[in-house]
Amino acid sequence: MAGLGLLAKPTRLAIVLWLLVFFIDADTLIGGVVVAWPLAARAQQPARLPTIGYVGANRPSVESQRIDVFVQRLRELGWIEGRTIAIEYRWAEGRNERFAEIAAEFVRLKVDVIVTVGTPAVVTAKEATSVIPIVFAGAGDPVGTGLVSSLARPGGNVTGLSLQTTDSVGKRLELLREVVPDLRRLAILADAGNPQGVLEMGEVQAAARGLGIEVAPLEIRRAEDITPAFDALKGRADALVVVAGPLVTTNRIRINILALGARLPTMHNLRGNVEAGGLMSYGANFPDLYRRAADYVDKIFRGTKPGDLPVEQPTKFDLIINVTTAKALGLTIPESFLLRADEVIE
Repeated sequence: MAGLGLLAKPTRLAIVLWLLVFFIDADTLIGGVVVAWPLAARAQQPARLPTIGYVGANRPSVESQRIDVFVQRLRELGWIEGRTIAIEYRWAEGRNERFAEIAAEFVRLKVDVIVTVGTPAVVTAKEATSVIPIVFAGAGDPVGTGLVSSLARPGGNVTGLSLQTTDSVGKRLELLREVVPDLRRLAILADAGNPQGVLEMGEVQAAARGLGIEVAPLEIRRAEDITPAFDALKGRADALVVVAGPLVTTNRIRINILALGARLPTMHNLRGNVEAGGLMSYGANFPDLYRRAADYVDKIFRGTKPGDLPVEQPTKFDLIINVTTAKALGLTIPESFLLRADEVIE
């Protein structure tokens, strides 16, 4: 028995030591699992998709057709929304002050490319970042407004498609005179807070004066300025040229109603403004521009620098006439003119 007692003490000590070692190893093992599990979980999370920050200058309803064309073209190029790319949509709703907020948000989100339209939105995005590529689906005069250094070599982080609105001013006046042959006094409505609007207003004034037409400029900066601008006109014009821009496009129905009330035939450069009751428009085909903007995004996602992508010109121009508005104004549109139109809205 004494011998067993002598063996028991070291045996109990050995057991205690063994248990201590076991629990230390187990604790280390468990701790290792606790530490390793979040790392493994993070490793299994899907990689962040390339992200487009889309700045809508107007409301979704105004730009829905353009977006559909843009997204469809991306699909054709292998970029499927929600699967291979993500798109963050934001809407300025015609308020220029919203562009800075949206641009700052996209910089915080670290989107991979910003897509927008119109000079004010592009200017603001360019001020917010010199790193994130910016693609404009349309800008009136990219060189004249300082968006790019040249069409062939934009440089920097901005590129896209020119609307050539200043270049087509003469054509729009020519078409307007065909419909209003006795045009002697012309009103021009533009957003004075839009650099492109100011530039285009100057081009229209110069072209009109060159034709011996008296000019009455109407400058607005917010929606509340529209009605007073028409009140100030007081029958001083035979027709109205509406210079496109986010503020103008968002308020196009109001503008067309006021123009109709003042018996003013209107010339626009956007098809949608004629759908909203304007008389006629001549300008670049926007769905085609948005389709081509998707090609720019594809090239940037595949590694091309935006500054190396030349700014392209429109290849499709549309002449649209609203005969319902013409009848309301008491105008008779020549048959030859209707035959030349790309679309007649009734």
